[in-house]
Amino acid sequence: MSRDKKEKTPISLRIETVLLEKLNEFCDNSGQSKTVAIERALSKYIDDYWEEQKLLEKTKKPDKT
Repeated sequence: MSRDKKEKTPISLRIETVLLEKLNEFCDNSGQSKTVAIERALSKYIDDYWEEQKLLEKTKKPDKT
C-alpha cells in the first residue's frame, strides 16, 4: 500500500552556519531528513503561534468608551 503523494513546493533559504550544524546533528541523531525536520518544526511553531493568539484574544478586555 503506497502513501498518498503530498503536494510539495521547493524553497531556498539562507540560515546561519551554526544553526545548520545544529540541524544536521539533530537529523543525524533522530534519523529524519532535513525536509521532515524543518516541516515539523515550522508547523509546530506556526500552530503554537496561532494558539497563543487565540489565548490572547480571550484574555483581552473590551475597551470602555
